Amino acid sequence: MSGFSAAWLALREPYDVAARNEAVLEAVAGAFRGQPSIAIVDLACGTGSTLRAIGRHLPLRQSWRMIDNDLGLLARASTLGRPPDVKVVTRPIDLTRDLELALEAPLDLVTVSALLDLVSLEWLERLAIETAARRLPVYAALIYDGRAVLDPGDVLDQDTLAAFHAQLRTDKGFGPALGTQAPARAVERFEQVGYTVMQGRSDWVLRAADSALQEALFAGWAEPANAPTMRAARASERVCAWLGRRRSHLAAGRSSLRVGHVDIFARPMGAR
Repeated sequence: MSGFSAAWLALREPYDVAARNEAVLEAVAGAFRGQPSIAIVDLACGTGSTLRAIGRHLPLRQSWRMIDNDLGLLARASTLGRPPDVKVVTRPIDLTRDLELALEAPLDLVTVSALLDLVSLEWLERLAIETAARRLPVYAALIYDGRAVLDPGDVLDQDTLAAFHAQLRTDKGFGPALGTQAPARAVERFEQVGYTVMQGRSDWVLRAADSALQEALFAGWAEPANAPTMRAARASERVCAWLGRRRSHLAAGRSSLRVGHVDIFARPMGAR
């Protein structure tokens, strides 16, 4: 599953790289330090941003299995420039149906990025059970947790975000999505299957110069609040006015934004 355009993934990638929690990433690196090689499966890989973000922190010899159901994104991932000791294979797999297939063959690490807030509790439990059965550590990055700080503030910020969070909880192909509950539920579920979990914030911090990503986020947040099913009397006009004010702040160079994410690294107890 990906469900996102290559353009959106390219826009957010540098912010994802900057946001990844350094302490959590160091824990991932430390778990494999000294190994001559590592085999990784990247679930819902998109265009391969996880490899680009963390590859330099892992053993030199790497084998990546990229999993997505979007053939266009997989094609982009397969053409990545990479060091000669990094091997990449792509697999079109529907993770809603064939998660177990994605986890076949010898592996050292499972990675997911910007995914767990889009899956259901049932699918998250399945991921925890299947990885625990194989004693595989899981690095899950950039899980949205619902925090958003907008400056300057607006009287409609919270209502607009509430509508977006409600839409986020709808089915994205995995069943009713966890949305902003995902970080807490992920920690809980992995601990229940005998994992130790390290977590840390990985927020996007956007300044006035980061107007393209801010614009995309504001437009995306306004869309659910402006949908017919969410509309009350004059609600559409109010949301359009909110979006207009946010765009005015962007054009004047006075808009900043923090968007909250959490990274986790879950390891089976007793792992070195």
